[in-house]
Amino acid sequence: MSSNVQLLTVSDASEGQRLDNFLLARLKGVPKSLVYRIIRKGEVRVNKGRAKPERKLEVGDVVRVPPVRVADSKTPPKIGDGLKEHLADAILYDCPSFMVVNKPSGLAVHGGSGVSLGLIESLRQMYPEQAFLELVHRLDRDTSGCILVAKKRSMLRYLQDLFRGVKQIDKRYLALVKGQWSKRAKVVDVPLLKNERQCGERMVRVSPEGKASRTEFDLIEAFESASLVEARPITGRTHQIRVHALYKGHPLAGDEKYGDEAFNSALKALGCRRLFLHAACLAFDLSTGEHIRVEAPLPDELNGVLKQLSTSRGAN
Repeated sequence: MSSNVQLLTVSDASEGQRLDNFLLARLKGVPKSLVYRIIRKGEVRVNKGRAKPERKLEVGDVVRVPPVRVADSKTPPKIGDGLKEHLADAILYDCPSFMVVNKPSGLAVHGGSGVSLGLIESLRQMYPEQAFLELVHRLDRDTSGCILVAKKRSMLRYLQDLFRGVKQIDKRYLALVKGQWSKRAKVVDVPLLKNERQCGERMVRVSPEGKASRTEFDLIEAFESASLVEARPITGRTHQIRVHALYKGHPLAGDEKYGDEAFNSALKALGCRRLFLHAACLAFDLSTGEHIRVEAPLPDELNGVLKQLSTSRGAN
C-alpha cells in the first residue's frame, strides 16, 4: 500500500500522453481496473481539478495520485554483462530523440508471455538516465535487425505516424526462402487474418476476411534449392513476410511455425539454426527534412549459410 499522496509533475517526456496511460506507466503492480476507478471517482486530479482518462497532459501539469495498493511483484531480472555488451555494440544510430538497435535473433522486443527480460527492458537498465524509452514498432523474437526506439514522446508519435502511412518508412528485410523465386513475382497483395489459439500462440493465414496486406519482393540471389530475396512490407501485419512468402510457395528457412520441415532440416545441416529473416534497412525523413537511412549487416551465422549454399552450387 502506497500510504502517501503523490504529486507528479509532467515532464517533456510525457507531453501529450493520456492521463490513464501516464498513471499505468507509473503505478506498476496496480490493477488497471483500480486506476480507472480512482480517475472516475475524482481521486486523481490534474492541476487540482477532476480529469477524464483521455485527458492529454501538458508539460508542467501536476497530477495528484491518491494512496493505492500495489500488488506484490517480482523484481525484474538484471541484464547480464554479455547481453549488455552485445546491445551496446548493436546501437546502429543514436541521437537525442531516438536510437536504432540491431536486435539479435532470440531476444524478444519486450517482456511478457513467459519472457521476463526483453530488448526494451534491457535498454532501460542500460540507460537509467533516460526518462523515456519506448519501442516504436516490433520485430518477431526470431527476427534480427533494425528496430527503432524513441527517447521522446513527441518522436514516438511522429515515427508511429510514419509507420501507419504508406511507404513513409522504407523497411527492407533479407529472407532466405525455399525454391526458385521468380523474378516476375514482385508483389504479394492478399489479406491476412490473425488468429490466437487457446495456448496464446498467434497464427496468421491468407483470408478474404483479413486485413489488406502488401509486400514487395525482389530476387537477390538464386541457389540450387533456395533463394535470397529482399522483402519490403508496405503494410505492417503480424508475420506478414513469412505468410506472404508461404502463399507464393516459398516458406522461409528456419521458420518453425510456417516453414517446410525437410527444407529446414537441410538448411540446419548448413548452419541455419534460426529463422532466416533480417531487418536489413530502415529509411525515413524527419520533420526537419533530414533523411535517415540505417543499415544492419547480415549476421555472421546467416552469411555463413549463404557461403555454404554458394559452395554447394559451385560444386555441382
